[in-house]
Amino acid sequence: MAEAYPDVSRFSKSEDEDSDGWDEMELGGEQTTCLFCSLQFHTIAVALDHCRAEHGFDLLALKNKYNMDCYSYIKMINYIRLQKPDPKLLSDASTALWEDDCYLKPGEMEPWLMYDFDDLGSAPSTPHYAIDGKTPISNLNFAELQRHIHDLNLQLKQRDMLIESYQKDMEKMKEVTRTIVDSGDSVQKQMAETINCSVTDSVDYFNSYSHFSIHHDMLNDKVRTDSYRDAIVNNADLFQDKVVLDVGCGTGILSMFCAKAGAKSVIGIDQSEVVYKAMDIVRDNNLQNKIQLIKGQLEKTNLPVEKVDIIVSEWMGYFLLFEGMLDSVIFARDKFLNKDGLLFPNKCTISLVGISDQSRYNSLIDFWDSVYGFSMKCMKSEILQEASVEVIPKDKVLTNAEVVTDIDLMTCTTNTCNFQKDFVLTAVRDGVLTAVAGYFDTIFDLPNKVEFSTGPHAEKTHWQQTVFYLKDVMELKEGQSINCSVTCSRLKKNLRGLSVSLNIGNSKYEYIVD
Repeated sequence: MAEAYPDVSRFSKSEDEDSDGWDEMELGGEQTTCLFCSLQFHTIAVALDHCRAEHGFDLLALKNKYNMDCYSYIKMINYIRLQKPDPKLLSDASTALWEDDCYLKPGEMEPWLMYDFDDLGSAPSTPHYAIDGKTPISNLNFAELQRHIHDLNLQLKQRDMLIESYQKDMEKMKEVTRTIVDSGDSVQKQMAETINCSVTDSVDYFNSYSHFSIHHDMLNDKVRTDSYRDAIVNNADLFQDKVVLDVGCGTGILSMFCAKAGAKSVIGIDQSEVVYKAMDIVRDNNLQNKIQLIKGQLEKTNLPVEKVDIIVSEWMGYFLLFEGMLDSVIFARDKFLNKDGLLFPNKCTISLVGISDQSRYNSLIDFWDSVYGFSMKCMKSEILQEASVEVIPKDKVLTNAEVVTDIDLMTCTTNTCNFQKDFVLTAVRDGVLTAVAGYFDTIFDLPNKVEFSTGPHAEKTHWQQTVFYLKDVMELKEGQSINCSVTCSRLKKNLRGLSVSLNIGNSKYEYIVD
């Protein structure tokens, strides 16, 4: 890491100068500029008193509030110079705003970075700011400044060593966890769970899949489960003596389908604790010799094999791409799948279709016009920005459906969720366009092809449809067309969520799928 202190070599010394001494900066030399305005002062002490009196910035109070050290002080000065915050923001914040190590990068040399912050307020004889002005760090000798720099370097090296040691310990714990999980002992499984929970990402997301009701809904979804079973069983010859990886195995249903289809071995991995129940399920069905289940995050787990022949995964979320689990499938494909390997499924599409349901629109959107006699119209803008997940009756479909993105799982990248498409919706009957609904189709493009749809024209699935209600509804006549476009991208604050923009005619709408 770069040095946090300024380059002291910039202060020249004569050849006969005492090696332990450093002349005080003269008042006529470089002056100190206020942290929050353009005024300049001859000493740090006077500048600090000005900051306290004119800007409400009390350095000693901040030091005590945030338990700051010299290391933190340097970052704070660089933060102020770069971000130019309001001084009140620094004082009122619940945590220090400058903790990011990026603020340790050296900038221009300035007197503020030479102030003896460690001794601030510690004793009357040590430098600290006051109106009468105590001696700034410029009176400290060169050796003392070097000692500060040396101590900070030692702290950084010690921290780096601790981080390296911690990473090695985590790798050892992962190995222990895999051994414990394979043993099947219930007490040891609880230990493994404790270890894993501390090192994995997106804990809330994976914990949501620990609720068994979610797995009941998915298994009870006959369209989903029957399609996966048919794709595997009807193409059993592809599984003979093959090694299979089940990404996000959940209760292990897909792993068991693969084992029954003739796979030599199946490795299932899931980060939620439901995997422990899956182990029991596998044993109850006498498949423990073929199926090995692992609790862990795929991207951070070493598998017992280098390569697999087939990857199966039920990774789809609302509007197909919500949840971001496609990233894990792509990671598995690129790292573990053999050159001639297969993906189940291997293709997906997202489609949009126009909806006319005035009754539903009134109950969800116009409801806010009068709530118990009070106007709550201000709520409409928030409601309209949130995509709704619901079942659209077939008779509410107003237009044709248009495919807006086509995904080949064998070649797609993690940038797949970012797409833009122009399309045209044409009314198939007279009606008022109140919403646009999104759905996806899943395709097992194999010798015995299987596919299913989550659209309003198909049998209901637990994914339902993702509905985008329009602020400006419009009346369409049969055969009338309207130019549209859609832009989809990841949310910046929640990478598992999506931002969807729709242009419908001359109107533009923004939605969140979160």
